[in-house]
Amino acid sequence: MIGDRARGAVLYAVTAVLLAGGATWWLRAAPQDRPDPTIEQWRQTALQLLPDQEDQDEADTLALAPNTDHQVLANLDSGNYRLTVVCVGANGSQVRVSLGDTGTDSGRGLDCGGGSERENFDVGTSGELRIYLNVSEAGAVVFRYTLVRNGR
Repeated sequence: MIGDRARGAVLYAVTAVLLAGGATWWLRAAPQDRPDPTIEQWRQTALQLLPDQEDQDEADTLALAPNTDHQVLANLDSGNYRLTVVCVGANGSQVRVSLGDTGTDSGRGLDCGGGSERENFDVGTSGELRIYLNVSEAGAVVFRYTLVRNGR
């Protein structure tokens, strides 16, 4: 017959083995968060095409999946601004940029493949600017924008 101490030691040993095995399984089963190197390259290209400026009021760089809609909300002081945008992606990828309410403004299509160039929009805001983005199904894109108050 096994004594109480031996039974306790066996119970603790089995618990430790199960705990170590579970922890190992949990760590190995966790999804790897490796950024897509193509997306990172496009992000760097977008930053080179549209670098940060000292006088910018807002800027952001977004990686967007194909066939998706996205809304950007910028809280700004009332006034007139220059919105500059650029997108980078595979050949055939496009993003449509709209500044009006959904359904009232067809927006402007940007070709994200190949030699992406900047697009500028002069916009007025009463404190809040909504930018609606619609990505084509041709592929993922990286979209970058900056907002600079006019007259600076």
